[in-house]
Amino acid sequence: MSSTEEQVLEFGRRWADAEQRGDADALDAMATDDFTLVGPFGFLLDKSQWVHRYRSGALVTQELTWRDVTVREYGDTAVAVGVHAQRAAHQGRQNDGEFRSTHVLVRAADGWRLASMHLSRIATPPAS
Repeated sequence: MSSTEEQVLEFGRRWADAEQRGDADALDAMATDDFTLVGPFGFLLDKSQWVHRYRSGALVTQELTWRDVTVREYGDTAVAVGVHAQRAAHQGRQNDGEFRSTHVLVRAADGWRLASMHLSRIATPPAS
């Protein structure tokens, strides 16, 4: 395992823990200023919208795991693809599921920052 892979996987553990604890300040510090989330239904959230879900209490995550992660490094950028499994509620409505997630991280002076996250619901392909 490369140093970058170890660092990105550790970053992912801290990120999942911050989401699970609803720690908006930690998530804010972990993301780049121009962070973008692409949600599982194609919606976009910028950094302030993403963090606000926790600050406002609109999103509550009971469990979050990020597993089966592969990391590829491109200079000061890392692309990590894994499975994001959660038990969560948004505005009181359950939003449980397993998602294929792609995280794009960039190396900053003090460590890695999350620049983008893309979630896609894992489903069986339709019959042909």
